[in-house]
Amino acid sequence: MKKALFVALAILAASATHGQQRQQTGPPHLGYVYPAGGQRGTTFEVVVGGQFLDGVTGAYLSGRGVRVIVQSQTRPLLKHEHRDLKVKLSQLEDLQATLSGRASRPRESGKSSAATNKLASVEWTPAHEKWMQAIRMRIASSPISGRQPTPSLAETVTLRITLSPDAEPGERELRLLASTGLTNPLKFFVGQLPEVTEKPFEIVVQHGKDASTPKATTAKEMRITLPATVNGQILPGGINRYRFAARQGQRLVAAASARTLLPYLPDTVPGWIQATMTLYDAAGNTLEYADHYEFSPDPVLYYEIPKDGDYSLEIRDSLYRGRDDFVYRITLGEQPFVVSFFPLGCPTDHQATVAVRGVNLPVNQLTLNASGKPTGTYPVLVGQGDGVHNSAMFAVDTLSECFEQETNNTTATAQPVTLPIIINGRINTPGDTDVFRFEGHAGQTIVAEVIARRLNSPMDSVITFTDAAGKQLGRNDDYEDKGAGLLTHQADSYLRITLPADGTYYLHLADTQHKGGPDYSYRLRLSAPRPDFQLRVTPSSLTARAGASATVTVYALRRDGFTNAIVLGLVNAPAGFQLSNVSVPANQDKVELKLTVPATPTTDPISLNLEGRALIDGQTVVRRAVPADDMMQAFAYRHLVTARDLKVAVTERSPQKLERILSSLPVKIPAGGTARVRITIATTTLLLAPTIELSDSPKGITLADTVPIHEGAELVLQTVAANVKPGQKGTLTVKILGERPGPRDQIQPSSNKPRATLATLPPIPFEIVAPDMKTKESHK
Repeated sequence: MKKALFVALAILAASATHGQQRQQTGPPHLGYVYPAGGQRGTTFEVVVGGQFLDGVTGAYLSGRGVRVIVQSQTRPLLKHEHRDLKVKLSQLEDLQATLSGRASRPRESGKSSAATNKLASVEWTPAHEKWMQAIRMRIASSPISGRQPTPSLAETVTLRITLSPDAEPGERELRLLASTGLTNPLKFFVGQLPEVTEKPFEIVVQHGKDASTPKATTAKEMRITLPATVNGQILPGGINRYRFAARQGQRLVAAASARTLLPYLPDTVPGWIQATMTLYDAAGNTLEYADHYEFSPDPVLYYEIPKDGDYSLEIRDSLYRGRDDFVYRITLGEQPFVVSFFPLGCPTDHQATVAVRGVNLPVNQLTLNASGKPTGTYPVLVGQGDGVHNSAMFAVDTLSECFEQETNNTTATAQPVTLPIIINGRINTPGDTDVFRFEGHAGQTIVAEVIARRLNSPMDSVITFTDAAGKQLGRNDDYEDKGAGLLTHQADSYLRITLPADGTYYLHLADTQHKGGPDYSYRLRLSAPRPDFQLRVTPSSLTARAGASATVTVYALRRDGFTNAIVLGLVNAPAGFQLSNVSVPANQDKVELKLTVPATPTTDPISLNLEGRALIDGQTVVRRAVPADDMMQAFAYRHLVTARDLKVAVTERSPQKLERILSSLPVKIPAGGTARVRITIATTTLLLAPTIELSDSPKGITLADTVPIHEGAELVLQTVAANVKPGQKGTLTVKILGERPGPRDQIQPSSNKPRATLATLPPIPFEIVAPDMKTKESHK
């Protein structure tokens, strides 16, 4: 009986072997996790959606007090897989009919009559019945028969998460390890309030013939008890509502997190979930509405309850969009919420008394001790226990500081200051201007920098330099800080001015939108240039075969005219991890590095730390390379979004030969001449008609030719003498492109097939040498 079943399995499998080949794959990617958090001291399930998640073997949630188990994994059927399953099901139904003595029904097109005739002699068994039922269930449960998911979100993994009672609340990072590598991180929150994760009633938006605004069918809302954290998803046209009881005098706070969970969506406009919230009374009257909070797209709603009774909170997307990754969390109740701090910082060796504004706060003043803290910004929590929802940012610096003093609205009443100085101030009223006076000297370089939006102030600053006669020397509204990857409106200002003569000068500071109030705080730095740098390393998740290497990109965010080289290195890395080309050359903003991993696979991903050292004014300055991911917003814009950890997964060795460089490095290229580099190319890549290209190469360096050699190619690199100079150093990125095969029903002419990246070579370090210098080329 078993033998007969195996025969049937073999026949049916052979009838659709090539139809079961998967579509092209890529690096594993996570698109969302739902719910995006949970209450500590509880166990619950979450669903993670993404793409290329085959063979998930591990799930990792940062921080202590957590346990994560992978429970199941599903993916939608591809069109050809759905078709092949239908054929198999039809064959099994024919077999069952034949063996039961009934005539076989007419076959549909595409069925193999030879296979059916062979199956007719096979005995029907319970195993056949189970197999047929399994196929029916797979077809019925596949999204191919219903709403089609977004391809980048179509595969799902179910996790079971346990949070210990003492797990530290706040933001964590969730990653999965699949057969294709380690995924990008997703934000996940450990909460303190009871969590509601049941799916609320979804109201479908309907339009009448002459309706200019959407109308929704009435529905029974989901009932919840305050305080709570509500987790939900917004599907296309969906509106979610939650009903709760509240008491007279309660100061209700509803704070949504949507864009906070997924900072950037690459394929939507404006590039994030634009949530709106509306509060209704029991009769359905609108009491309060919010579609943002200050400059944040995530809405926050405050309301003092006028009388005991039932109320409803509604959340939807402002454009009635929706899909699986439109995930949100709402903290709802009489909870503390911080609105603003003042001042926004203090010197590193001082203790500061800070005024706190907000709703339901336990205090209105804090004492913050900055002794021993290095320069930087730090989050500060206000409240304890179950009441903490958000934090405020506080800056620490080494310069002397003072407070802005009113009235200083004109040059006649300007506040005198002595440089260098950081001024802590406010734009107190709409239209207010703060003016500061200082003495300067001819040839002196002055930097004026406003730090407000980067410290969560709503202020949109504009600064203007003038001399004693009122002549404008410079003006700036918005200045981009690439280190502030979550800001899409870079509203802080920056100016660098060389003074033309000895005399009195004025700095005028205002809000460019003519707004103001107690929350419009700022820190204004007036000083000579303070050269410095920050580092970002991308991506934050890496995968490499044991003994091989992965490529990372380090971005140098240079400040106040800093141009020196930055030496990079790993900090306390486990044995076997090594970096090549460990420096960012002078005047360059980024470099690609090769990270070689140990020859033995690791059970779990490894955390690495990278730092950079540079000389600034004769002193060695050390800065940590902050992990980050290069995220796309709305099809076009890119941002470096920081992560908590740099994680590396070291996997089993591949039996295939990997692409590698054979020539000696660095390759020395004569100015105006050529140099040759030999590489190997994997056999599987050669089968896909590859082409080789330089990616983002420095100006003046091109790939002149590629010459096929045994198991690889020889690259001919050429320079234009006018665009390069001897001594110039850097790295080259070489990509191998080809035609990835698609499913049978998507075959296209070869000339129309998209070219995909099949492999990226390790970074190739180079040095430009004098034209008459002899260069050695090693062809090992």
